[in-house]
Amino acid sequence: MATEGKPADQDWLLFHFSSVKVFGENALIAAPMGQGVMRKYTSGSWERVEEGLPPQTHVNRLYVQERLLSACTNNGLFYYTGEQWEASSLAIGCYQFRQVGKTSLAATQYGFWSGMRDHWHNLAFPNEIVYDFLYLPQYIILGMEQGVAIYDRLEDDWMEFKLGAAVTSLAVFGGRVIGVTEQGELMQGDGRGGFQTFSFDGLFLFSVVTKGKDVYLCCDRGLYRLGLVGGRISLISLKLGCPVTDIDTDGDQMYLATLFEGVQTMGNER
Repeated sequence: MATEGKPADQDWLLFHFSSVKVFGENALIAAPMGQGVMRKYTSGSWERVEEGLPPQTHVNRLYVQERLLSACTNNGLFYYTGEQWEASSLAIGCYQFRQVGKTSLAATQYGFWSGMRDHWHNLAFPNEIVYDFLYLPQYIILGMEQGVAIYDRLEDDWMEFKLGAAVTSLAVFGGRVIGVTEQGELMQGDGRGGFQTFSFDGLFLFSVVTKGKDVYLCCDRGLYRLGLVGGRISLISLKLGCPVTDIDTDGDQMYLATLFEGVQTMGNER
């Protein structure tokens, strides 16, 4: 396994990237699929950051909150501390992680979990895969292998919506819950207490990403920002020509994880 600080191979551009995050004031963190994690400072080249990760770790998502960098991987949840990765006690496949106040929440291959660094417990659906979640004032919404589940905290009850496809990414747009399915379709609330899915001609969607007040779609043809025209979702093209899987921004620049062209940079139009 490559060690911390070792320069990346010259063919790193050939890697398929699953996630990218701005970390601190001058560092960019990216995850090539099945190749651990890489880092690049403002001035410098990409280097591998793998100390503490098991060999051939695949990172599903990177997560940054203030000074905390975490990696949701096929080998569990890892924290980046002191120039190396430290395994949490959540040692199952992890797809999403967030801290809400002092509570840590995770979407995993065995349901929805809550906990701290050294103690985790299952909250719901221990026999189902949860890919993503939203933590809203009244509701917790899960993107799952068969559709969507919603927990109403006032009613203390779960509602399940079977869609016939896994929902792998979630966001809120225009007052409605939206998501992306494993079949590359867009899912949205139908305004009647249910959900519907539909596709855009010629587009296969990978993920939906919220940045500030904007919501973006990453797809096989590039990057789009969502808009509303007559109450219907419209797509505003920002970057075309390469499959985009994830994005992040430092306010001035936008960074795009792509399948075939490494991590791309473009000016932030907002």
